[in-house]
Amino acid sequence: MHIDRRELLKLLGLGGVVLGSGLPGFSLAAGKGKVAEDFFFLQLSDTHWGFSGPPNPEADRTLKQVVQTVNATKARPDFVVFTGDLTHTTDDDALRRKRMAEFKAIVSELKVPRVVFLPGEHDASLDKGQAYQEHFGALHQSFQHKGVHFIALDNVSDPSGAVGDTQIDWLKSELGKLDRDAPIVVLTHRPLFDLYPQWDWATADGAKVISMLEPYRHLTVFYGHIHQENHRMTGHIAHHSAKSLMFPLPAPGSVPKRQPVAWDPQHPGRGLGYREVEVAGKTGEVKLEEYDVKGARV
Repeated sequence: MHIDRRELLKLLGLGGVVLGSGLPGFSLAAGKGKVAEDFFFLQLSDTHWGFSGPPNPEADRTLKQVVQTVNATKARPDFVVFTGDLTHTTDDDALRRKRMAEFKAIVSELKVPRVVFLPGEHDASLDKGQAYQEHFGALHQSFQHKGVHFIALDNVSDPSGAVGDTQIDWLKSELGKLDRDAPIVVLTHRPLFDLYPQWDWATADGAKVISMLEPYRHLTVFYGHIHQENHRMTGHIAHHSAKSLMFPLPAPGSVPKRQPVAWDPQHPGRGLGYREVEVAGKTGEVKLEEYDVKGARV
């Protein structure tokens, strides 16, 4: 079966997907008069492989279904990025590694040129990222793609939820290589700003990180962790969270206790969804559209 890009977006209504083409928050200008080539990637987040329970009775199938859907399209994304909580936490070291190996085997079936991984606290906070690094490599990284500079930060392996001085020094070095007009995408798991610290929806030294990012005029942040769509500006920087591939969480502070939204058998997948981002290649103009799991615009 072959499907086009728009049909892919609708099928990916299983949740946790963000399509980026050029990306919100900046034009496609690569700096110094150069124009970056259009492209798109998929962001999947909070797959929590190994989770089981009432919040998602289909927990063992959702990720595999998404892999099949991505592979069914003729329009291949340039890459796929998983923004953390690849697996569900466990105190059992052996089980943690087993879940990571299973997750890696499943996503290895993706027919895309590249898959980028970020850790979540479920993957890395209990052992400071040791098992994660054995399976997925570095906790933080950077790479260039078609004129856009990507920076993936680790704000989870430190149990305090901080980026940490060593990584901040590395970030300073990475940013120092770039022009202030360069298009930059920052990927994290936790939000860098204080969304709702009472629920651990923040980064301990996030304000310091944001102050380092502010001089760069065309910079966008994508993150996961909160299992829902959220849009926030800090100055001129746009921050966009992705929905989960496992279960939704309530809006920040909307209920006394943070816990998964109950599964509704009459409306499977309620609270999950995806976003389409269309970019006009000549102008860099961005259009965002949100869909529910059945592909209906919301």
